[in-house]
Amino acid sequence: MEGKPLNQTEIKRRGPLKGGITPPSDKSISHRAIIISSLAKGKSRIKNFLRAEDTLRTLEAFKQMGIKIIDEDGVIIVNGKGLNGLLEPENSIECGNSGTTMRLLSGVLAGQPFEARLTGDSSLQRRPMQRIIDPLSKMGAEILSEKGEQPPLTIMGGNLKPEDLTLPIASAQVKSAILFAGLYCDGVTSVTGPARSRDHTERMLRAAGVEVEEIGQKVSVTGIATLKPMDITIPADFSSAAFFIVAGLIIPGSEILIKNVGINPTRIGLISILQDMMGNHIELLNVSEISGEPVADILVKHSKLKGIDAGSNRILSAIDEFPILCVAAAAASGKTKITGAKELRIKESDRISSMAQELQKMGAEVKELDDGIIIKGREKLKPATINSHGDHRVAMAMSIAGLLAEGKTTVKNTDCINTSFPGFFSELEKLME
Repeated sequence: MEGKPLNQTEIKRRGPLKGGITPPSDKSISHRAIIISSLAKGKSRIKNFLRAEDTLRTLEAFKQMGIKIIDEDGVIIVNGKGLNGLLEPENSIECGNSGTTMRLLSGVLAGQPFEARLTGDSSLQRRPMQRIIDPLSKMGAEILSEKGEQPPLTIMGGNLKPEDLTLPIASAQVKSAILFAGLYCDGVTSVTGPARSRDHTERMLRAAGVEVEEIGQKVSVTGIATLKPMDITIPADFSSAAFFIVAGLIIPGSEILIKNVGINPTRIGLISILQDMMGNHIELLNVSEISGEPVADILVKHSKLKGIDAGSNRILSAIDEFPILCVAAAAASGKTKITGAKELRIKESDRISSMAQELQKMGAEVKELDDGIIIKGREKLKPATINSHGDHRVAMAMSIAGLLAEGKTTVKNTDCINTSFPGFFSELEKLME
């Protein structure tokens, strides 16, 4: 494996993957830790904060709004000023490529008595935001989009009223934006989705002293609360671990121990899907709880995979893992059908189309569906020149796919990996030594 000029990386397998790694800290939890600590009154300490491009956008946004945040011997110290302690930013808040930053901040800004503008890079400015504009507007915020339903967004908040909202699509980001806005409402704000989505926001708000109630798919928050500061330790990100889980399964002779990984039940649908594909070559060891989140070491050994039908009722809890699940399917015997993933057409790239195109280059038989994909696996893939489409998860997934090829695969535009997993290739290199 070798980095090259022009922002590309060459991948070539040298043998089985062996050893242990600790993936970077959880991206979703890192975003929420900064937000909730900033809205708390007092000093919070965040250990194992993910220092990646996306999460640093959220951190810098709160600095812009007057929150003092310092790095003290590797621990992020957030001096929260309470729900009403934010200041109007002098300039636009730059979200970069981070849709999470933009969506979650929109909920917070909906409750502020000032105007703020959120913008992002060219990729983020193509992503639709109507799914947050509609519910937050119903609660009383005024949100203007400069490009139809796409960013930049200008938000004029304040004077929110509680609502009982129903989402057409299960989305943890939209749900979280509504819950953050609900903190500024005098009363109970509720949001119901068609299925259960990841619950990091609910767990952390509850730990901060907010009254949060969950009944089925309905989550309610009681507003005008005083959030208390916390000491938060963030586990390793399951979505980052997923690339090595699949790599360990598909590369003959491999055995990988992935340490200190968050195993929140709303996040680990990939494990049950993979277990259906191959039996039981994934073990959870040393299960414990850290800062309200379940954590374990994950031991993975090579296994023969078989194709399955992964329907829409299963994909929600594995939605971020779709690209690497496609690689597992490409290595499985028989056909794998994945459906219920239509929202992936509006991520950093159209992930359904991106994975179909790139796996076809490597010889996989792929049929693209409106809401998913059908992949007929093969024992070995062909080396190819791959386009990441500027999408960090596609870049990492196709790098793992490159290990199945007999020869050298080149993955173009791999710098995008830094948005979530700085050091991805160095960790992969360690396992190849």
